[in-house]
Formats: sequence, C-alpha cells, structure tokens
Amino acid sequence: MSGLGIAQIVFYVVVLIALAYPLGIYMAWVYSDRFHAPGWVRAAERGLLRLIGAPARRDQDWKAYGLSAFALMAAFAVILYLLLRLQGGLPLNPEGLPGVVPHIAANTTASFVTNTNWQYYGGETTMSYLSQMAGLAVQNFVSAAIGMAVLAAVVRGLARRSARGLGNFWVDVTRSIAYILVPLAVLLSVVLVSQGVVQTFDGAQTVTTLEGGEQTIARGPAASQVAIKQLGTNGGGFYNSNASVPFENANGLTNFFEMLAILLIPAAQVFMFGRMVAARRQAWPIMGAMLAMLVIGVAVAYPSEQHGSQTLREAGVDLTQSSDSSGGNLSDKEVRFGIANTALWATATTNASNGSVNGGHDAFTASGGAVPIVNMFTGEVIFGGVGSGLYGMFFYVVIAVFVAGLMVGRTPEYLGKKIEAREVKYAAVGALFVPTMVLVLTAISVVTAHGLESVFNPGAHGFSEALYAYDSQSNNNGSAFAGYGATQFSALVGEVALWLGRFVPLVAALALAGSLAGKRAAPASAGTFRTDSPTFAVLLVAVILLTAGLMLFPALSLGPLVEALS
Repeated sequence: MSGLGIAQIVFYVVVLIALAYPLGIYMAWVYSDRFHAPGWVRAAERGLLRLIGAPARRDQDWKAYGLSAFALMAAFAVILYLLLRLQGGLPLNPEGLPGVVPHIAANTTASFVTNTNWQYYGGETTMSYLSQMAGLAVQNFVSAAIGMAVLAAVVRGLARRSARGLGNFWVDVTRSIAYILVPLAVLLSVVLVSQGVVQTFDGAQTVTTLEGGEQTIARGPAASQVAIKQLGTNGGGFYNSNASVPFENANGLTNFFEMLAILLIPAAQVFMFGRMVAARRQAWPIMGAMLAMLVIGVAVAYPSEQHGSQTLREAGVDLTQSSDSSGGNLSDKEVRFGIANTALWATATTNASNGSVNGGHDAFTASGGAVPIVNMFTGEVIFGGVGSGLYGMFFYVVIAVFVAGLMVGRTPEYLGKKIEAREVKYAAVGALFVPTMVLVLTAISVVTAHGLESVFNPGAHGFSEALYAYDSQSNNNGSAFAGYGATQFSALVGEVALWLGRFVPLVAALALAGSLAGKRAAPASAGTFRTDSPTFAVLLVAVILLTAGLMLFPALSLGPLVEALS
C-alpha cells in the first residue's frame, strides 16, 4: 500500500462526514411538520398530489403506508415493462434498437423498480435513449424516494409517543424527490458534464483509431443518469462497463465525486435520524458502527489487491509499485484510478445498495473479492441504500438491544420504548430473511441443470460468481462478478430475489415502526443500557458480524476461501 492511497481514503471519509452532517440536518427539516417550501413549490406539490388522487395530509398507519408504496411500485413496474418492450417503435432511438426481449425486460423492470439496477444487458447496445431516460433514470429517482420515505416513517415510529400514524407516504415521497434528490442530482450532473462526462442526444460516433482501424463510440444522455444512479444508490450503468468508461467517469475528480455521492445520502440519514428523534447522540454509535465496518472492508480489500496473487506472479506479471504504476493486481482495473480507488469504490458500492463499479470485481483476488460478498450479505446496512440501509440497521439495533437486555437482566429498551417479543420477531424477519434467501437461491443455482447453465467458470470461482449474483440481487445491490450468465431461468430466479429482497424488509421495517409508535417512552434510569455510547457501537458491530458471518461462512468456505487457499 502507498501513503498516497491511504491519504486518498482518509480524505474521502473526512469529506463524506463533513458533507453528510449538514445534509442530514436539512433532510430532518424536510420531513418535519415545520418544513415550508416556497409558495409556488407548495402549489406544485399540492397539484401533483391531487393529480394522483393522494390524500395530502392524512396520517397513515404502517399498513396503509406500505400499501401506498406497493401501489406506486406496481404502477411504475407496468409502465417500465411496456416501455422496454415497445422501445423499437418509440422515439429517441437513434441506433434503431429493437424492443427488449421479455425475460430481460421483466428482470430489468424488477431490478430498477426495487432500486437494485442489476443488469443482464449492455446499456449502450440494448436500451434506447428514451428507455434510459424516461424508464430507467425515472426509476432511479422513484425507487430511491420510496426507500427514503419509508425510512422517514420508521424514524417517526421511533420518535412518536402513543401514536398510530407514521406520516403520509405521498407527501414523503414527493418531498424526497423534489427537495433532496432533484437538487443534488442537478448539481452533480453539472459537475460531471463540466469534467467531460457525456450528455447528448447524438447517436454513436465512428472514429479512426491511432492504429488506423475504425471504432464505434456510443454516446448519449449519460451524465444525468450517472448523477442519480450514484445519489440514489441505484448503480446501473448507462454503459455496459459502468463507471470504468471515461464517458461515465472522466477523471480522478469525477471518480471522487461519484464515490462521494454513493454514500452521501445514507450517511446523512444517520444524522437525520438523530435530529428527528431529538436525541442527536443516538446517531453517533450507529455512524461509528458503519464507519468501522467500512474501514474493515477497505483494510482487507486494499492490501489484498495491492499484494496481488500467486497466479499473477507465476505468469510473470510485475506487481511492483513505481512512480508510473500503483502495482498490485491491475487486472480489470482502470490504471487512471489505481488500486486504492478501485478497492475503495468496490467497498463503498457494496456498503450501499449501489451496483456501480469502476473496475471488474470478477478479477479481484479471492480475499479482495470476498469483501463485496460479505458487505452485501450483512443486508447492506453498512450505510446501505438510501432509506433501506438505515431501516435495515434498525433490525440489528433491536437485536443488539435485546442481547444487551439479556446480559444486564433488564427489559430491553430503545429510545425509552420497551422492546418486546413482537418487535424482536419483526427485527429477526427483517435481518434474517434475505440472507437465508441468498443461500437457498445460490444452492438452487449450483445443483440444478437449468441453474448450472449460467455458471461459466468451473470450481470454486464459479460458485463464488453464483453466490455473488444472488447476494447482489437479493440485497438490491446490482453489482456482479460478471461471469454469471443470463438465461431465462436465472432471470426468473433473479426476479424472485429482487422483489422479495425489497418487499420483505420494507414490510418488516414498517411493522416494527408501527409497533413502536404506539408505545409510551419511559425515562432512563440508572439501570438503563445506554445506546448512545461507544460500547453500544461495539456491540452493534459484533451482532452484525456474528449474525451475517455465521450464516455466510460455509458458503465463503466453498468459494472465496477455497480460491485463496488453493
């Protein structure tokens, strides 16, 4: 590892926290009853709510809130599927691309509606400009806003006393888009365009290479989609090679801003939570736990990639650092960014539910590639997706509080509210359902004839690719080892993972919030286990790592660990 690489990582973390704190304060204000937008903006908001027939001010209980979220997702799923299937006859299609085939259209619809952006297709060769903008980019806003709205409802459930309502979904999702996502996306888009990220309606350009050959370079409205795919922790690339393409990620500055955007809103939501529950100190143990796990991931991935592998050494590859090269395992990595930035990106993108990549995860070393798998298997609560990461973290918070209560012999409490059997059951479902589904679907994919059709590489690495695929889709991440093929069977099984991975934790989180909202808060006493201390942060990390680790270790032993030891 180099001092420059470490300095870049430290600088990234410092800037992330410095920007997340004020953004979190602003977001808490947006979701509060004290929020007042300019008159013309409020008028537009009321007009939109009337247009869709939404009750603008009626508080909803957790069931009504969840049904509203599902209704919006279902409506956009139908629209997006039809748009993809019919794109061949629609405008803004300069390359004359045909409609997307049914199983890919269905999988892509499920992927983008659930904020996953898993891609069984190449963006520049499959999607028209209209599909990219009116279909996929719109879902980048809407799916992110749904997660943010649900988190706002969950935090209200923690903050309110003896209440049934969690707020109004339609107001929350509108505010998420209009006052948070759109302004940030416009700002980031301008920065990206200024640095050379492409934004045009012109078609592909054929150019003559330095060797005298011809090359066709795809273009399109990329910058606007790149901005929201990072800010909304979506991750789907306008181009097949995602953020390793210069037209999506032009230089070191755009690389930094795009990495920053991946974790900005999830980090800010931790501080938002502290403000909304009027207990700011409660945010710091959660932030500390998230940062600790981010650092652990980078501390494994960076030296693993810098050290390289015995296979590369035996092939005669020079892994030595120099003034001209970062050295290490540069296979499928952008030399513009080097080892440190690729390892940090891979860690950050799988700490969030963001599937973007600036290098090929499939070419990581065995231990380096294990880091994204483990990050996703935690439920992506190490910052996690916008909204979904923090409400997923609350499952582990409840479990940690329950464990602490057992240790000190007192009734578990969080924010003064008793954690009883019902809350623990909701938390257990939210925390354990998706990891269990990952293992079940991976097993199906490697023991059935139809499943094995997608596994191109034999042995342990092929198993790792299958594990990564269902880990990514079930946890709504979207990144891939890229060696796992698309068949009708894998697309169908992937749809199951995508929908259930989004719906089950969302319902569990709302049910948990609804249960806690109706409880009175008791004042803290001398025997209350403090949840605003470093001790709780350590306990929280331990609960996450033990819960995920014990479930994942056998699968890791069949894949990455076998590769590392062979």
